[in-house]
Amino acid sequence: MKLTDRYVQTMQNLKLSRIQYTQLDATTWCATADVSSMAQPTHAHHLSPFLTPRVPATPHSSNANKYNPLIDLSNIAWQYVAEQQPVSAHKDAQNKRQQQRVGVRLLLQQLLLTLDIDDTLDESQFPYQLSEHRYYVCFSHSGDRSHSKVAVAISYRRAVGIDIETHDVEWHVAQRFYHSDEISKLNLLPAANRPLASKLLWQVKESFIKVHQYTLAQGLGMNYAPVISDLDIESNSAAIGFSEHPESGYQIVFSPTQQVIIVF
Repeated sequence: MKLTDRYVQTMQNLKLSRIQYTQLDATTWCATADVSSMAQPTHAHHLSPFLTPRVPATPHSSNANKYNPLIDLSNIAWQYVAEQQPVSAHKDAQNKRQQQRVGVRLLLQQLLLTLDIDDTLDESQFPYQLSEHRYYVCFSHSGDRSHSKVAVAISYRRAVGIDIETHDVEWHVAQRFYHSDEISKLNLLPAANRPLASKLLWQVKESFIKVHQYTLAQGLGMNYAPVISDLDIESNSAAIGFSEHPESGYQIVFSPTQQVIIVF
């Protein structure tokens, strides 16, 4: 992976916090973190004069509160003033994508360092793998530009999928993309549990999309209704939950505290 100047600068300006590592089996790990930028806002500088009148007005002068156009230029104090420039929505979106792209790779470095694995990421094809150790690697991110969450999973035995999500999935979106069996299963849940179940199901779909390299439309339309009853939504437990997709044999892990779904 060739590091551009912009990539290196972005990496230097990022801060990872609240890093959590989880081992899922003998050769599978995941990590999550908050990522934020330490860079200062972009400013433009211009000369702003603090003007001093040549002859100070006296309290009894009729011009005491009026601007005096007669200025002694030798008595002008100039000072640089920083003026923040507005960032366009397009530029802001670009910055967000770059921050998240770099953030997940920075988290991967931290995970490999923790596991004492000295390797680099091979991004020449999907799914990603480590160049020497050949661990499969998968990334995910969520949130806004000022404060994003990032996640990474690695596994040796086969391709792994991970999805971290901080936003709910609107019910009208679920009805548009989900399989009819999934909609029926979600409708059987109490109304209070449905938003979380819809979000977790979306994360399951996203994770399998990354595992099998499905198109978005193909992956969202697949039927994962049997998984819904295994998500243990009502318990509100912080414990990691394991289930298995009956058709593929892949294990599905839900970590409530990390807000991730991992498929491996």
